[in-house]
Amino acid sequence: MRRLPFCTLAARERLAAASHSLPSSPNERNGGDTIAIYHCSIKIVSRGKGKSAVAAAAYRSGEKLTNEWDGLTHDYTKKGGVVHSEILLPAHAPPAFSDRSTLWNSVELSEKSNNAQLAREVEIALPVELSREEQTRLVREYCFSQFVSKGMIADFNLHDTGSGNPHAHILLTMRPLDERGAWLPKSKKEYVLDENGEKIRLPSGRYKTRKVDLVDWNNRENAEVWRRAWADLANEFLAQNNRPERIDHRSYERQGIEQIPTVHVGVSATQMEKKGIVTERGEMNRNIKAANRILREIRRLVRGLKDWIAELKERKAALLESLAEARAQASEPTIPQLLARYMEQRGEERADWTSKGKLKGAVSDFNKVQAAMEFLRQKEISTVETLDRQLDGISETAVAIRDSMRKAERRIKDIDTLLSHIENYEKYKPVYKEYAAIGWKKQKEKFEEAHRGELDAYRAAARYVKTHLSGTSYSRKELEAERKDLAAALPGKREELEAVQADVRTLRDVRHWLNQVLPPEQYRQTAEPGKKPSIVEGLKGREQRIRQEQEKRQQPPQAQKQQDMEL
Repeated sequence: MRRLPFCTLAARERLAAASHSLPSSPNERNGGDTIAIYHCSIKIVSRGKGKSAVAAAAYRSGEKLTNEWDGLTHDYTKKGGVVHSEILLPAHAPPAFSDRSTLWNSVELSEKSNNAQLAREVEIALPVELSREEQTRLVREYCFSQFVSKGMIADFNLHDTGSGNPHAHILLTMRPLDERGAWLPKSKKEYVLDENGEKIRLPSGRYKTRKVDLVDWNNRENAEVWRRAWADLANEFLAQNNRPERIDHRSYERQGIEQIPTVHVGVSATQMEKKGIVTERGEMNRNIKAANRILREIRRLVRGLKDWIAELKERKAALLESLAEARAQASEPTIPQLLARYMEQRGEERADWTSKGKLKGAVSDFNKVQAAMEFLRQKEISTVETLDRQLDGISETAVAIRDSMRKAERRIKDIDTLLSHIENYEKYKPVYKEYAAIGWKKQKEKFEEAHRGELDAYRAAARYVKTHLSGTSYSRKELEAERKDLAAALPGKREELEAVQADVRTLRDVRHWLNQVLPPEQYRQTAEPGKKPSIVEGLKGREQRIRQEQEKRQQPPQAQKQQDMEL
């Protein structure tokens, strides 16, 4: 630690005077916020270092757990300070893993190597400024957002012995789970290929391989992400509870905070200071703390000026952006203007029609456009940009509803097939039992010949049930209830889809009309959601653009200039 020269009496008096005029909180930050304690360490529970996931879980939860891998029992029931324990599971994890012994013994037994990495531990200091309920909610939300949402199982425990150091231990699984809840490998090996795509043979005769992780949980970048996420989330909770304290995952050096280090006082000087005796080193530290407060006040003023300048720049940029947007909107034609052009163009296309045909066509176009305009008015759609945005959004909604219906219909079909096989299974099971109980070969063959249909139906049903049901048990009532619920929900979804599709058709019609009068670069194909654009429609759009370009080239320069001015 760097030692400072001893201050003169005059300097000490000036610093002491300054110290009385400045905030004296030891937790002040540069800009006026106060600092809460930040601690977030990440380490691995490794069998190669003599560690055990079961032992770690038992210690952190204060429980008695037996490790089925080595048979050792770890009893920490007399350990104090454990104020909350909780296990958070991803959606596809087995519910049995909510039991701590089941979870970590499963982890232990899934690892065969003597140097296996069993779990990852994240240890974090809890802000003392928050209540116990808020601390628990903070850790739970942190685990969900950073770990459980990625597929990990989080076992977290809050410790507080009353000594002013509340903290949490988070144990995380390191293997991913498949959709059935079974452990997957952490990595796989793949062959290394040369520039020609061929496998590279080593001198030993084997092919060169490399290890590929199946998940990115071990990436070194995660440590910085998780540390920053803890600081950000803790600061959100502090702000929500109207607390001025903030934490920062960066070191003082990375934060750019300059602090004058204090000197080591020593045991004897500390005891003298406690008795009211002023020591040289104690006085030096008081002067250093006063100087640090002056530096913090200067930095606070500088930061305030920088924030003010930045705010002025933001206001200027926002004003320029709003002016540019206003100019763009003023120059961009609205949908009513474009539809008026479309109506005029349709009238020109019917120039050689009969009077009756012209009237009938004009009335038909008017009714369609009027109905579409009323729809657009209700949806507050007035520009091509908002029309396209609404069309994209409602098309995605239609696709989502349709996919949901197809999924439900497939499930109903699967349930019907399963129920049919279950019926055959139960119906012909006695026949199969009678057949299996026959000990004489000829008698057995004769029985099978006489009951071939029943036996074949039973065997097919048994194979299907075994393949499509987990375990050996099933519930006909549950399957029938699931089918009933799915079937009952389909009409509502069908009505919802029809309503959405009606809106999509209206928006597609309007966009198709606009394609006839917009310049080629603003043309857009208007296929139904979930379907590829129509080739015929694409050709029509291409012909329309070619026709517009030809008409534009055939016009005299003065007329073309006049048309551009009208647009």
